[in-house]
Amino acid sequence: MSENPDLTNERASGTFDTNAMAAVIYGSEKFAQRRREITEAISKIPEFQDSHPLVFMSREEKISEACRKLAVLSNYWNSLIDTSDEEEALHLYREVLGLEGHPLALHETMFIPSLIAQASDEQQEKWLGRAQRREIIGCYAQTEMGHGTNLRALETTATFDISTREFILNSPTITSLKWWPGALGKSANWSIVIANLIIKEHNYGPHPFMVQLRDEKSHEPLPGITVGDIGPKMAFNGADNGFLGFKNYRIPRENMLMRHSKVTSDGSYIKPPHAKIGYSSMVKVRSRMAMDQGLFLASALVIAVRYSAVRRQGYLEDKSREVKVLDYQTQQHRLFPSIARAYAFIFCGFETIRLYDQLLIDVQNGNTSGMADLHALTSGLKSVVTYQTGEGIEQARMACGGHGYSMASYISEYYGVAIAGCTYEGENMVMLLQLARYLVKSIEMIQNGKSRELGPMVAYLAEKESEIDLNLGPNEYLKVFEYAARNQTWRATEKFQKLRNSGMSNEKAWNQASVELTRASRLHTRLYIMSTFINHVGSIVDQKVKGVLIDLLNVHVTYEVMDIGIYVQGLLSSNQMDLIRNQLYVSLETIRPNAVSLVDSFQISDMQLRSVLGRRDGNVYENLFKWAKSSPLNKTDVLPSVTQYLKPMMDKSKL
Repeated sequence: MSENPDLTNERASGTFDTNAMAAVIYGSEKFAQRRREITEAISKIPEFQDSHPLVFMSREEKISEACRKLAVLSNYWNSLIDTSDEEEALHLYREVLGLEGHPLALHETMFIPSLIAQASDEQQEKWLGRAQRREIIGCYAQTEMGHGTNLRALETTATFDISTREFILNSPTITSLKWWPGALGKSANWSIVIANLIIKEHNYGPHPFMVQLRDEKSHEPLPGITVGDIGPKMAFNGADNGFLGFKNYRIPRENMLMRHSKVTSDGSYIKPPHAKIGYSSMVKVRSRMAMDQGLFLASALVIAVRYSAVRRQGYLEDKSREVKVLDYQTQQHRLFPSIARAYAFIFCGFETIRLYDQLLIDVQNGNTSGMADLHALTSGLKSVVTYQTGEGIEQARMACGGHGYSMASYISEYYGVAIAGCTYEGENMVMLLQLARYLVKSIEMIQNGKSRELGPMVAYLAEKESEIDLNLGPNEYLKVFEYAARNQTWRATEKFQKLRNSGMSNEKAWNQASVELTRASRLHTRLYIMSTFINHVGSIVDQKVKGVLIDLLNVHVTYEVMDIGIYVQGLLSSNQMDLIRNQLYVSLETIRPNAVSLVDSFQISDMQLRSVLGRRDGNVYENLFKWAKSSPLNKTDVLPSVTQYLKPMMDKSKL
C-alpha cells in the first residue's frame, strides 16, 4: 500500500534534510547512520518481529516473548553492532524489545555501570567480563518496601563477621524487603545490593555488595534468599520487578564493591574520598534520564503529529474538504512546544552524559570537586524533565482524540513507562529539595562575600537585573528566566532563613519553606535547559538544520516565558507579555510546514513505535480495523461468558 498522500505532502513541505537533523539529534552523522543500518538489518530478521501485538499479551507472555527475542539476539549480537558501543546496544534493545521491559534492562543500565564505577580492578576482572558476556544476569537492588529516596533509612544490613571474614546479610523487617528492582523477580541470578555496612556494631551507612541470588545451573534461589515478582504495574509489564529478602545470608568480604570504600580482613574501614561517591550509579542513571525521557516524549509526538496530519475534522476557509487537525492553532499550541522540549531534553542529555563521563575521569584521578555540582544538576533535571515529559505525552494522547485512548495508539504505554521516572531514582519532590540545598548554599556564599567561588551554573544568582530587549532573540529570554530563577531562589532562601532565625528548628524551617524552595529548583532547572538548548543550536553548522532549530527555539523560549508569567511581573510590562504571546503564535505558524519532518527526524521505526496511529505510511484507518480484528476477543463470535451467563439470564427474562 502506498503512503498516505497527506503525509507525502507534509514531507515535501519540509525545508531541511531529516538525515542531517538526525545527526544533530543523535550527536553525529556516524551514529545516526549506524542507527539506520541497525534498524534496517533488524527488519530483515523475521524472528525479531512480535509474534502478535504486545498489547494483547499477558504478563507471562510478554516476559516469554522478551526472553525469546533475547535468545535470538544472542545469535546476531556481534554481527549487528559494535558490542563496545553502549549507544548502539541501547538502540538495538529499543528496536527489538521495545519499551515494556526485558530481563537485561537493568543488567545493561545499572548492573554493568555499577561494576565499572564501584568495583575495584580485581573485582572487575572477576565479574565484569562475565556480565558483559551475559554469562550472568544482574540487577541493582537498592529501593526497599518502606524506603526509597531516603537512603539513610534503608534497613537491609551487611554485618561483618571478623572470625570468618564474611558479611552476613539480613532483612530485619517486612519493610526492609528490597522492592521494585527490575529483572529481580524471575530473571537475575546476581545483584548489586545496597545494604548498611555494620562493623563491630557501628553502622557505616549504605554500601554496595555483589550478591549471588540464584544457583547458576538450576536458577533456584539460594538458601537464605527470598525472592519473587511484585505483580503487575501501570505499564512496563514485560519486566519482572521483584522483591528480595535475606536471612543470615553470608557472602565473602571480597564481595563488597571496594573501588572507593574498603573493609580490610581485620575489620578496619577505609572511607571514600567523597561522602557521596557511592551515589555515582544513581548520578549515571539521572544523567541519561533527560535523553531517555526526551525520546519517550519524541515517540509520543511522532504518533500525535503524524496522526494529526492525516486526521481531518471540520472546516476552515475551504468548505469542500475537511481540514487536517494539525492546521488548528490549538493543536499546534498543544504539540509544538512539546516538540521543542523533546529536542531540548535530548540536548541536555548529551551535556549531562558528557559531564558524567568527565566526572568519572576526575574521580579516578582523585578529584571529586564536581560530584556535588553534578548531583544537584541531575536531581533537578530528573524531576523537571520527567514531569514535563508526562505532561507532553498526555497532551499528545488527547491530541489524537478518541483513538488516542485506544491501545492501538500505544501512547498510553509510553505514558506509563515515562511517568515511572517521576518516582524511580528519587521521588521528584525530594530531588527538587536536594537541588534546593545546593541553591541555598550558593545564596549563603553570596551573602558571605564569596560570589567568586560560585560554580558557573549558579553564577547568575549574584548578578544584577539588566534591561530586557525582547527583539534581540533567545538570549534576552534567557535573561528573563534568570530574573525569575534568581528572584525566586533569593525569596525562598530568605524565607527559610527568617523561619530559622525566629527560633524554629532547621528541619521545621526547611519544611515550612519547601514549596517555595521547589519552585526555585524548577526555575533554575528550566533555565539550565533553555541555556543548553540555546548553546547547542548556536553550535550547529548545517544552515538549513540550524534555521529550523532556531524557529523551534523561538517556540521554546516564548512558550516557557509565558508559562512562568507570574514570576516576571516585576520585570515585564503587560505590553511586553502581549508581544511574547504574539511571537509565540507567529512561531507556531513558522514551524507548521516542518512539523512532520521534525518528528520524522527522530527516525523511530514502526517496529519500535508499535503504534497504528503513528505509522510512517499514514495508512491509519485500514490498519486500525485490522488491529481491532486481531483482538483475542474476536477469535469467536460468541464468548463462553455469553453462553454461560448472559444467555441464560436473557432466556430467563423472557419467561
